[in-house]
Amino acid sequence: MNFIYPAIIRKTEKGYHARFPDLAMCEAEGPTLDETLDLARHEMEDWIRAEFEEEEPEMPPISDPDDIELADGEFVRNILVIYRFYDGWDE
Repeated sequence: MNFIYPAIIRKTEKGYHARFPDLAMCEAEGPTLDETLDLARHEMEDWIRAEFEEEEPEMPPISDPDDIELADGEFVRNILVIYRFYDGWDE
């Protein structure tokens, strides 16, 4: 299953910071933009995995990037995570 959530990115003194407005407490920081985006994807994957481990998982609605209010210097990147369900597969 594919999940695409927008991340708000901003430059910091130490590199970049990414946060997902739709995923509570899901953030990442890295020294370069590429590393930050990679770390953000891993954080989002962990967030999704934790949600699906709940008894009744609820994925939050996805914000339209055009509707996200940004501060000066912030920009939005959509992050894709492909989550595979393996339980119950006969392989």
